[in-house]
Amino acid sequence: MEPNNNNKCKFKKCLLQGPANKVLEAERGEVNSLPHGAGEAVSEAPQNRLLQVVLVSPQIPGNTGCIARTCAASAVGLHLVEPLGFQVDDAKLKRAGLDYWPYVVVKIHGSWAEFRNYFRQQEGAKRLLAFTKRGTVTHSEFSYRRGDWLVFGSETSGLPPEALFDCQNENLGGGAIRIPMIETYVRCLNLSVSVGIALYEASRQLNYEQLQLPSETCIDNPESFITEDIFA
Repeated sequence: MEPNNNNKCKFKKCLLQGPANKVLEAERGEVNSLPHGAGEAVSEAPQNRLLQVVLVSPQIPGNTGCIARTCAASAVGLHLVEPLGFQVDDAKLKRAGLDYWPYVVVKIHGSWAEFRNYFRQQEGAKRLLAFTKRGTVTHSEFSYRRGDWLVFGSETSGLPPEALFDCQNENLGGGAIRIPMIETYVRCLNLSVSVGIALYEASRQLNYEQLQLPSETCIDNPESFITEDIFA
């Protein structure tokens, strides 16, 4: 899909602090298929980030869009593992992400095996953490650390066996984690809510280090900002 030049981001693509004061190109898979401008204003590659979010076969575009917005707000990279339940240029996906797409690094992986190979190639300490109802420790009791990749499954079927296995394998993973809830009337939490709960607990334990953004980050025209969703 060709980028829509009439749908320009309202954010100013300012230069962020970094080597040679340059904005690095965001790492992502199918550049022309992602929402226009995705990752363009991000100054660092995903492997340099404290935390990562991984969605395995997400089915609802609105959920993924909301998660992308949360990742932008918390300076976290987002990985989407195919097959997806929607096209990445879906209008609902774009709308849920609002005008924040330039501030989230998104990469698409063709399969879990492809993602696993990518993960293994990343430098530094790292581990995969599965969030599942089958988790053995609650999200607030788990000790997070730099280089954690938070892995979430499909809204309809959860994590596939191979993903859960890798997350529990000591060579790749750090275990399976659950978010406590009463299951009498509710089968599961909304995916975007689950990501928000887990991500901000992990960020809290890391003293919100990744949120220390440079002062050069700015909005070109504050009045053009979508104010209707500030407190949403």
